[in-house]
Amino acid sequence: MGVFHVDIVSAEESIYSGPAEFLVAPAEGGEVGIYPQHTPMLTRIKPGSVRIKAPLKEEELVYVSGGMLEIQPDIVTILADTAVRGADLDEAKAIEAKKHAEEAVRDRASTLDYARAQAELSEAIAQLAAIQKLRKRGH
Repeated sequence: MGVFHVDIVSAEESIYSGPAEFLVAPAEGGEVGIYPQHTPMLTRIKPGSVRIKAPLKEEELVYVSGGMLEIQPDIVTILADTAVRGADLDEAKAIEAKKHAEEAVRDRASTLDYARAQAELSEAIAQLAAIQKLRKRGH
């Protein structure tokens, strides 16, 4: 099977750089699966898990809070607002963030606060979903 190069970068650091046989990313229109020689595409990504299958390795999971996905036939680049390796996700912190965001949604003081709280809630839910995926795989 062929491979392509993947770069996942956040504002703070490079999270992943290496070969992949397959990648799944949470695009705005739904999950997109990418194999080598994929048609070029540029799209926004929403909070969720990026799954990377590198040659001769187990699938790796990276949580992204949103950003941009660029696909070229031999390279995929994800510019993420925030990116965290699946193994580094903190469940207790994500649960606390979810509770805080839910309270903010209920107690909204303005439309802007409500929108921010909804975004924070979406991110917390996506982080918890990523943690659950890791647990199912036994990591």
